[in-house]
Amino acid sequence: MKPVKLGLVQMRMVGERSKNVRKAIDMVDAASKEGAQIICLPELFDSLYFPREEKSTARPGEIPDGVSDELSAAASRNGVVLVGGSLYERAGKRSYNTSVVFDSDGRILGKYRKVHIPQDPSFYEQDYFDPGKAYEVFDTKFGRIGVLICFDQWYPEPARILKLMGADIVFYPTAIGTVKGVTQAEGDWQGAWEGVQRGHAIANSMVVAAVNRVGSEGDMRFWGGSFVYDQFGTRLVRGDRTERVLVVSCDLDLARDVEQGWGFFRNRKPGTYGRLLS
Repeated sequence: MKPVKLGLVQMRMVGERSKNVRKAIDMVDAASKEGAQIICLPELFDSLYFPREEKSTARPGEIPDGVSDELSAAASRNGVVLVGGSLYERAGKRSYNTSVVFDSDGRILGKYRKVHIPQDPSFYEQDYFDPGKAYEVFDTKFGRIGVLICFDQWYPEPARILKLMGADIVFYPTAIGTVKGVTQAEGDWQGAWEGVQRGHAIANSMVVAAVNRVGSEGDMRFWGGSFVYDQFGTRLVRGDRTERVLVVSCDLDLARDVEQGWGFFRNRKPGTYGRLLS
């Protein structure tokens, strides 16, 4: 495989949806001009982070819609694979936190609906989202990619499943930060957030890319810090707390070299893992 360039769009949101979408498209264009071939937006990039309130005026919409049409056009115009962050989706009587993946010709390759849904102060997502039920890997001309969303980051099983399904890269569109008045009693939240995902990269010999939002919204301050780790845990790039595009090259062949040298997968013992299903 040739090296592939990833583009991470780390952005700040405002209350007007059209402005967020326009900014996202402009930043996708900018990432493409820097050579990015697969580009990812943050979680719920088209709005303020409404789940910080138990009740809000946010309403889900069907996908495809006008926003997904604009993302499709941006992917096609730039010839890039685009992970469309996530959107608030209505499907029948259910609502989901949904990422739409677009191929380089603008075609929708598929959707991923967030499986693990938090319910904590300022992260009242269970008041809005039903959990998804499936994981998927998308074939693109630049590699096989999986998508998980934010709280999924804390669970090792989804990352392992995507690796077993053949993913070369896993993207995590994210909305995470600190909350005014809530003490980080357990330790450094950002350090733990980044550390657990570095572990996913090493344990699964795959590239992990997390794309966070920035800025303050009410009592929340999103810390940015978007990053990419390679298949043996080397950090290739990390953002600060500012709005920006990050572009970095990664070598997908490194996964083969890690497996040849360390044998993490050929030495697995699935017969001993049954308790994971109980």
